[in-house]
Amino acid sequence: MGQEVRYRVRGGRPLNGTAFIQGAKNAVLPMIGAALLAAKGRTVLRNVPIIEDVRRALELAEHIGAKVEFHEAERTIVIDASRLGDPERAVLPARIAARFRGSVLFVPALMHRMGQARIEGVGGCNLGSRNLDFHYRGFARLGAEVTEDDERNHIQVTSRDLRGGHLYLDTPSHTGTENLIMAAVLARGTTVIEHAALEPEVIDVIEFLTRMGARITGGGTGFITVEGVEELTAVEHTIMSDRIDAGVFAMMAAATGGEVSLVGANLAHLGVARWKLEQMGVEFAQQGAVLHVHRDPATALRPINAVTSPYPGFATDLQSPLMALATLADGESYIHEAIYDGRFALADELNKMGAKIEVDGTRAIVHGTTTLRGTDVVAHDLRTGAALVLAGLVAEGETCVAPGYLVDRGHSQFATRLAALGADVTREEGA
Repeated sequence: MGQEVRYRVRGGRPLNGTAFIQGAKNAVLPMIGAALLAAKGRTVLRNVPIIEDVRRALELAEHIGAKVEFHEAERTIVIDASRLGDPERAVLPARIAARFRGSVLFVPALMHRMGQARIEGVGGCNLGSRNLDFHYRGFARLGAEVTEDDERNHIQVTSRDLRGGHLYLDTPSHTGTENLIMAAVLARGTTVIEHAALEPEVIDVIEFLTRMGARITGGGTGFITVEGVEELTAVEHTIMSDRIDAGVFAMMAAATGGEVSLVGANLAHLGVARWKLEQMGVEFAQQGAVLHVHRDPATALRPINAVTSPYPGFATDLQSPLMALATLADGESYIHEAIYDGRFALADELNKMGAKIEVDGTRAIVHGTTTLRGTDVVAHDLRTGAALVLAGLVAEGETCVAPGYLVDRGHSQFATRLAALGADVTREEGA
């Protein structure tokens, strides 16, 4: 990770102005994996977010034999996967896989192009804890052989002849849906995927694969059918905007009582989050490709009840910034985290800043209105880190959020974009 990164935030400034919303993290990562399925041509991806997870994905693509160019100034990636095929390189090493959960999105390409895949550092008991077992069960139903080596702590997937099958997901995971689609596009015959995810990012990935020559129907319905094809060809594609990035910036504008214009944001993609924020007193107006967000600082935010659920429900990735925002509301807010119980690690950090949050299992009560005070806080994950930066924007004094690398995993040029809106935020590197 190099030197330790931290975000230093000094609160008290409303956000005003224009910010550009990055390309979608949850679309670009599966697209990089899908680009490796193309035996011909050079894939060009535009509107790429400049985030650490993209760098790890490209590092992994190069490791298995692809030629990669990342033109950061143009936010463009070029991938040439035409020479993939050496089984000796069909390994996702622990040094990358352990830091990048999206590495599982490379397994379909390795299965189809090399006949096998070995994923290091995620075997044994970690398999269940990382909720990846349904990926491997799906691969097995298509004809792959999946074995775990607890002693070496890796998973081996062998796939000489994948055939279409009937697949289902216990929960409509977007990563699981994308991964099973990628496994099915070059399998012989027809594959049906039931209880598939409905996220806009899944639709964008399906559009990308369809341009490559895949035959996929049912995107956005929860019931997807894939007709296997002989080969896929590299294409150019512009990635959709990141609805989570947009949601975080909208909540920051709401927290500080500012007015911002988010270029590239799509209000419809926010799902239930849009309605919850409006209930709190946030105003939205979509004008073409620009989303205007405003909150009158003279009016207190209203408390909210929220339950996380798959799209179009309230996104679990926005639950952390919502909790931070709720500390400013006039009354008690109730939050039920129904997807990832680890999200509530944020509560202790906000309480260090003066919040009053009670956690009972998967439910939290946020008592507002509280005065937040800056201090040193820990980013336990990407979403916690962004939420703590939000809290720092309204806190008295200075807030230091570390490790900042976790924020960099999902938000491109975060401090730069916030500073352009008037925030006093700096990203620091040091020992």
